[in-house]
Amino acid sequence: MALEMTGSYDIALPREKVWAALNDPAVLKACIPGCEELERISDTELKALVVAKVGPVKAKFRGKVILSDIDPPAGYRIGGEGEGGVAGFAKGGAVVRLSEIEGGTRLDYEAEAQIGGKLAQLGQRLVAGTAKKLADDFFRNLAATADPAAAPAEG
Repeated sequence: MALEMTGSYDIALPREKVWAALNDPAVLKACIPGCEELERISDTELKALVVAKVGPVKAKFRGKVILSDIDPPAGYRIGGEGEGGVAGFAKGGAVVRLSEIEGGTRLDYEAEAQIGGKLAQLGQRLVAGTAKKLADDFFRNLAATADPAAAPAEG
């Protein structure tokens, strides 16, 4: 099952500060919903342990996160894949773009995800809704962590 999502957030901070937050493992760990461990392996790779609940299925995903197409401070591609045992697997990625706007930075993302196993049997609507909520929670958390006064943009 494949999913696609997009979104946009305005953050009242300079682009360099938002970029720094996007590249800080401690900030990323705090922002990824259900993230229990996030450890930098190299400049472009991190390993992660994330607990996710999709409907009745709760799974612990162990996997890695890879940063590519790095263009500081304009953006990057963040990709990941995780194995959730009997629950199945999840993999996906997002292109994150930062642009300067009056009063701060606009973060735009385009994300896609693929899931398989027991999770894929739950139904597209439930999985898509959960994926969209996780993506929104991540970027909302990022905006709040980078700038506690931030609010999501409409759209």
